[in-house]
Amino acid sequence: MIALSDHDQALLDGAQGEAAAMAMRVLVRAAAVMGAPRLLDIESAHIDGCLYHGQASLDFVEKLVGAGGKVVVPTTLNVGSMDLIHPELFRGGDALRDAGTRLMQAHLELGCESTFTCAPYQLQRRPRLGQQIAWAESNAIVFANSVLGARTNRYGDFMDLCAALTGRAPCCGLHLDENRRAGLVFAVEDFPREPDGRDIWYAALGLLVGKRAGGIVPAITGLPADTTEDELKALGAAAASSGAVALFHAVGITPEASTLEAALGVDKQQDNSAIPAAPTVVVRRADLRAVRASLNQARPGDPLAAVSVGTPHFSLAECAALERLLSGMGRPCAVDFYVNTSRYILWELESSGLAARLRGAGVQFVTDTCTYITPIMRQTQGLVMTNSGKWAHYAPANIGVSVAYGSLRECVRSAVEGKVCLDDA
Repeated sequence: MIALSDHDQALLDGAQGEAAAMAMRVLVRAAAVMGAPRLLDIESAHIDGCLYHGQASLDFVEKLVGAGGKVVVPTTLNVGSMDLIHPELFRGGDALRDAGTRLMQAHLELGCESTFTCAPYQLQRRPRLGQQIAWAESNAIVFANSVLGARTNRYGDFMDLCAALTGRAPCCGLHLDENRRAGLVFAVEDFPREPDGRDIWYAALGLLVGKRAGGIVPAITGLPADTTEDELKALGAAAASSGAVALFHAVGITPEASTLEAALGVDKQQDNSAIPAAPTVVVRRADLRAVRASLNQARPGDPLAAVSVGTPHFSLAECAALERLLSGMGRPCAVDFYVNTSRYILWELESSGLAARLRGAGVQFVTDTCTYITPIMRQTQGLVMTNSGKWAHYAPANIGVSVAYGSLRECVRSAVEGKVCLDDA
């Protein structure tokens, strides 16, 4: 039985309108299934349901719009099915164009922000340590929990929006201290330290961690002390794709893992009860190379159709690194080079002049969506190269491409040469 506050009961009774009442009914039923004894307040939400998956997704949101629904906490939106900034890039049918655009617009009518990014943590306002939130989209969830230390479960379509409409979420799972302890340790040996070219190894590690950990909270030791947020982003996105990882602890790096003991929760133990010892998985560079090889369907010298990076969306720092690499090549790309990013990052690139310089080198920006879920790429016959573990994991099934998997440095060199170029080949 869920213990409801007076406010919860008022919402159920329709005090704030039918949309909020409908959302509360969904939350209460879901909380019961999840074993939550009560609901808790949240301070923000991130909505994944603005990506069109069929008529049911549009019907649900239209019903809330028709009932006068409005979100009651700051609410950002994940990618949709259309690049509203560059609609000319869309190569799908009219039905998908119309329904996908309408779904994105309907969420705006509910009061959501027009962010349309899978990386809401790149916005100026982002969750703080310990803040209770209700986020959807797997990479956003794992970044918020792990890198920012905010607290959210893996919320999916409709649950996320219901939380936004009520400001409430089930009090269970990763919202609670006791469920944030690591239960599996990955001891990484000999991880590459040179910043250039090591981005792919974070993605490879994430894919390995996700596959082995499943839904267990992992702790990771042995990462370089200068690991960046973008590298943690790549690790988390891959782990959330190959498994159900919603939180990882990088010892000495992420905010809840100053030590391995902290990640395991030993330092928080208030009584004499023992915390079970966490098993350890040793990860060697050969293991990371094996993960890379499992995703790479290319050989050095194979002709390349295109390159796609920015899954999750590219940051300002990644765009700056891309310009540096392209400038070092001295000539523009010989194949299409897609950079998926948010409209807000693109606006900053436009104001600094970096967007124009990257376009001059052959870069095509994609906003509001991503190339592995929306028909945008001109050429998908042949090899498409990426440095994203998430893109490499999903794109073959989603859009039918063959993947060449390399670092950003390898992607740039390959794009300029028009063929697959690998550093160790």
